[in-house]
Amino acid sequence: MKRTIKIFFHFFILIAVTLFTSGCFIIRNNFYTDPEKCYNEALLEKPFDAIIIPGFPHDSVKGWDRIVKGRIYWALFLYQKGMTKNIIFSGAAVYTPFVESKVMALYAEQLGIPKEHIFVETQAEHSTENLYYSYTLAKQQGFKTIALATDPVQSSFLVSYKRKFRLTGLKFIPIIYDTLKVMNKADPMIDDHSAYVVNFVPLIERESLYKRVRGTGGAKIRKILKLQRTEARRKRRRLKKEK
Repeated sequence: MKRTIKIFFHFFILIAVTLFTSGCFIIRNNFYTDPEKCYNEALLEKPFDAIIIPGFPHDSVKGWDRIVKGRIYWALFLYQKGMTKNIIFSGAAVYTPFVESKVMALYAEQLGIPKEHIFVETQAEHSTENLYYSYTLAKQQGFKTIALATDPVQSSFLVSYKRKFRLTGLKFIPIIYDTLKVMNKADPMIDDHSAYVVNFVPLIERESLYKRVRGTGGAKIRKILKLQRTEARRKRRRLKKEK
């Protein structure tokens, strides 16, 4: 009896370990955007017509945050290496009275990226919106090959939304921090007044925590897509009646 229980116990442990390791494998391969792997894959498809860089709150007193600095220098690296022709900075004025995308664009210009190759998306208030609105802007500009280039954590969070939002052909080029470490970095000065929003009200005062969490999960974009599908069905019905 004891031997049977022992066999069942070991069998249970084996199944548990198998499920755990399989689960980790599935999660890693479907939700984790490995920086080195993604970069090597992107090399085969370069140059991209545009890369998307999500914004981050700007503090006019402290200057650019290390997260902003990392994202902008990664954009600079990809541009200088010929990985992309254009850069789309994305972000509205969310938690501070500065339009995040405009601030990032100002820094990028100071670092030497030509203004004519910089685009700004100013609606997004959540990461999922950074992704969708920038992808939409890229398509409106006639760009065909598009990639998201941001921190590995944010990139991994957003990878599932490529399918959910039907962002055909979108690639991911997350930051390789070892590459950033060896880059020569300056701290350029910018005049951020052009990005300032008068009578600004922060998102935390405009939306409840529940609504902000839903926004982070793509609620606003899902609503837009639903309306688009409804309108498309109505259009098809109208065309069918006209025939």
